Amino acid sequence: MTTLNLPEGMQIDAPILPGFDSILTKEALELVAKLHRAFEPRRRELLAARAERAKRLDAGERPDFLAETAHIRRGDWKIAPLPKALECRRVEITGPVEAKMVINAFNSGADSYMTDFEDSNSPKWSNQIQGQINLYKAIRRTLAFGSKGKTYKLNEKIATLQVRPRGWHLDEKHVTVDGQRVSGGIFDFALFLFHNAFEQLGRGAGPYFYLPKMESHLEARLWNDIFVMAQKEIGIPQGTIKATVLIETILAAFEMDEILYELREHSAGLNAGRWDYIFSAIKKFKNDPNFCLADRKNVTMTSPFMRAYALLLLKTCHHRGAPAIGGMSALIPIKDDPEKNAVAMAGIIKDKRRDANDGYDGGWVAHPGLVDVAMKEFVDVLGDRPNQLERQKKYTHIEAEHLLEFKPEAPITEAGLRMNINVGIYYLGSWLDGNGCVPIFNLMEDAATAEISRSQVWQWIRSPKGVLDDGRKVTAEMVRAMVAEELAGIKDAGYQGSSIDRAAQIFEQMSTQDEFAEFLTLPLYEEL
Repeated sequence: MTTLNLPEGMQIDAPILPGFDSILTKEALELVAKLHRAFEPRRRELLAARAERAKRLDAGERPDFLAETAHIRRGDWKIAPLPKALECRRVEITGPVEAKMVINAFNSGADSYMTDFEDSNSPKWSNQIQGQINLYKAIRRTLAFGSKGKTYKLNEKIATLQVRPRGWHLDEKHVTVDGQRVSGGIFDFALFLFHNAFEQLGRGAGPYFYLPKMESHLEARLWNDIFVMAQKEIGIPQGTIKATVLIETILAAFEMDEILYELREHSAGLNAGRWDYIFSAIKKFKNDPNFCLADRKNVTMTSPFMRAYALLLLKTCHHRGAPAIGGMSALIPIKDDPEKNAVAMAGIIKDKRRDANDGYDGGWVAHPGLVDVAMKEFVDVLGDRPNQLERQKKYTHIEAEHLLEFKPEAPITEAGLRMNINVGIYYLGSWLDGNGCVPIFNLMEDAATAEISRSQVWQWIRSPKGVLDDGRKVTAEMVRAMVAEELAGIKDAGYQGSSIDRAAQIFEQMSTQDEFAEFLTLPLYEEL
């Protein structure tokens, strides 16, 4: 096994497989260690602040726009100009960092590819480091993949790369500095930046990122300060790094101006990360007896609180000269059923047409087969323009009450409950087996959609409004019985993974236990 020359104070407790040493160089790891020592105390303070805020929300506090930052919202400022490579983002494709996906996404015809070390990726050590190797090779056009006699290679023209590191709440458990685990986000970011920034700049792009799961502008400030130090350390000009922030927590929705302001020299706009946003709403108001959302399939971008969030994001971005990128439609092509496929395509078209007509500059898809469908909707509105930043929503007025109008509340059905349980078990099993992006019931599921499933079940058990449309109250006993039934159905359907029984145990425990676990992935990660 390969041994590494590690910086002083760093330990890696994981196998160093062939090729890993090309990424885990002493120089790259020194950047990880330096950023950790400089910023880990602040990360921990911000996570503690999250926990305190959660307690206040549990006690009945309701979020509002911050009085202390009103001057930023009123101020006449804009983000720094965008680089040419990020001006046109009509369709962005997303997916994990495994080689075949990387090649197919780059070749998909999308304007941009957000490669993912986060929600669509199971953060096994081998996935994280091999993912870095895959991106290193792809940027240099040397990545190839062979399967069943077929070879996958990169086309001459490929999508612009954006990288999503892990969120602030996730550690990289295999790497410690001075006896303390490093942040998963800093680890992913620093390794990628160190190895690829100059190569990307030489090819007419740059180190571009997507930042997930932030809950406040102070968390954005932390990323900005990391960018400043990292650029200085590797010797690239300040402002070279650009980052798009996913607004996928309900608390961040009240601080969109402030988040853009903190990152204004490094900002590439905001994205409406709809699935985590729904999960966030359930999580933050889980104890409110008046809060209870309907079946997941009925909570759409046209639901009152989601519509308010989408319009506010659009207005905020364009007012500040920043791109507004629409979120993910989880629908995927259905090869063997033309009728169901037609329904799925109609859903994609409707979703992207609404975003384009509203003024969004682009939107996400999860499958290469959807790029052309989504692209047509944006091109029909934009024509030859790369974006529609000039479209202002001056007369859109969104108050706190609009962001908190949590409807629909009905129906809650047995079918919806069973779907949540089935998706939760199936996805957790796949995640434990190393796959973080899974097609289930003709939808592309990742950690965000699995979190909705788990949190809804937990909340329906406890909410007085958690009543099925046939009059039955959702109870822990009902859920336990359905877990056993859905697990048997998954097995009967031929599920191949080895972790499905453990997944069912975890889902049952996390959806019926008294205490709500902040994230599925936190306890699960310890089992990888």
